[in-house]
Amino acid sequence: MAVEYTYKDSGVDIDAGNEAVRLMRSAVRTTFRPEVMTDIGGFGGLFSLDIKKYKEPVLVSGTDGVGTKLKVAFLMNKHDTIGQDAVAMCVNDVVVQGAEPLFFLDYLAVGKLEPEKVAQIVSGVATGCRLAGCALIGGETAEMPGFYPEGEYDLAGFTVGVVDRSKIVSGAGTKPGDAIIGLPSSGLHSNGFSLARKVFFEKAGWSVETLVPEFGRALGEELLTPTRIYVRSVLELLSRVTVRGMAHITGGGLLENVPRCLPEGLGARIDCASWEIPPVFKLLKEMGNVPEKEMYRAFNMGIGYIFVVPEEEKYEAARVLTDLGENPVLIGEIIEGEGVQL
Repeated sequence: MAVEYTYKDSGVDIDAGNEAVRLMRSAVRTTFRPEVMTDIGGFGGLFSLDIKKYKEPVLVSGTDGVGTKLKVAFLMNKHDTIGQDAVAMCVNDVVVQGAEPLFFLDYLAVGKLEPEKVAQIVSGVATGCRLAGCALIGGETAEMPGFYPEGEYDLAGFTVGVVDRSKIVSGAGTKPGDAIIGLPSSGLHSNGFSLARKVFFEKAGWSVETLVPEFGRALGEELLTPTRIYVRSVLELLSRVTVRGMAHITGGGLLENVPRCLPEGLGARIDCASWEIPPVFKLLKEMGNVPEKEMYRAFNMGIGYIFVVPEEEKYEAARVLTDLGENPVLIGEIIEGEGVQL
């Protein structure tokens, strides 16, 4: 008699997938906005754009992943915050152009589908969406046996935002003397982890359980601190003062991200002494003997987001941000030339 094979025999458990959807359903629903027209589980997420709110709506899209920060989540066996990182990396990018993030979709690929773990990951995605004010309207959980090492997975996200054409923030109008205001990061965010892991885990021989006095907690807890989501503060500031340019400080750090929001012929002078560099970056530089310039290219160095505002509005911008609970820092100014001077 011929042996019968099922999909489960190959490593794909359809029932586990259905259970994962059931477990994540309540978390996903907490992110829904009035414009959401479908529940989770459909073939596509429907979102009704409020065309009365915008004169000339322009859609702004973004996609990103979490990178090798996932390796720390695996080592910690902690999966309920990494989803916020996926959301943050996307929504912080689209808001740079003045767009309000509307909805988000995630892609989660696993070797073996564990419903409870999937629900933890998606709960982190839902947290990020609530912080950004966008709806989690869809996603994909792919079980791919033999493709990922046991216990590992990959996570990516996609977002769509909207901005009126006349309100797009593009760097236009920026001129020498304009002020640069920075908002603090919460740590590494989701960049530079390949170098951080090499320094802390390989060179220093530390583990995620190693208690680091400078952090006041274990190394793994410090590294897994979720990426900050700046959306609500950014959108509020845009409604209150003139903002000529913005940058999300991700891969490439201040050196490569600030010039992306500047017109040709303009650069930036940044005073690195204007803010306190968090301990994690100081330790990385010291223990890894990492050159100063490389630190500012690989990491955010404690500044996760920047605004370029007219010099005469810098104090008002700082006041608005402070009232919103932020800790803004005047970190520099726009100059003639190219690139960033530290």
